[in-house]
Amino acid sequence: MKRRLLGLTLVLGCIASAQAVEYKDVNPTASQITFTYKQLGQQVYGTFGQFEGTLTFDTRKPEAGHALLKIQLASINAGSDDANDTLQRASWFDTATYPVGVYESTAVKALGDNRFKISGNLTIKGTTRPVDVQVLLKELDGIGIFDGEFTLKRGDFKIGEGEWAGNSVVSNDIRIKFKMVAPQR
Repeated sequence: MKRRLLGLTLVLGCIASAQAVEYKDVNPTASQITFTYKQLGQQVYGTFGQFEGTLTFDTRKPEAGHALLKIQLASINAGSDDANDTLQRASWFDTATYPVGVYESTAVKALGDNRFKISGNLTIKGTTRPVDVQVLLKELDGIGIFDGEFTLKRGDFKIGEGEWAGNSVVSNDIRIKFKMVAPQR
C-alpha cells in the first residue's frame, strides 16, 4: 500500500511539473494596449503603438513573478492627427517632458483558474500611483497570452488639466485593456 501511495505521489508530482511553464519577455509585435473613454457622451477608442516589456513568470511560483512595461506616450493614436497632437501637449501627457509611462509590478497573487492579481505602480507625468490589475493567462502552443484591464482615473495623473479637467468634456475614467504575449522559456 505504501508503494502504491509513493508511486501515485511521484506520478502526480511529474504531471504537475509537466504543466508548470515559465514565460519571459514580452513580444511587442503580438501584444497590444488599447483604451476607451467618453468624450461629449460618445465612446472613443485608441491605442498605444510603441512599448516594451519584460516579464518573468513561472506558473509554479506566480508570487515570484515580475513585470515591467514602458510605454512611449507619443505613440498614442486616438483616431485623428488633431487628437494625437493635442494629447502630446503639457495639459495632457506632456510627452516633451515625460515621454514614457511605466508600470512595474510589486506583487503577484494567484486567484485560481489561470487568473492573477498583479499589483504594481504606474507612473505617468512624474506621478506614481498603485494600480492592481486582474489578469487571465491563456496558454497556446508554447505562448502565454496575458489579458487584463483596469480603469485609470486621468485626474490622478494630471492628464487633461485646465479646460479639460473634470468630466464635462472627457470622462475621468479611462478603461485600459492590454494583451501581453510572451513565449515559454
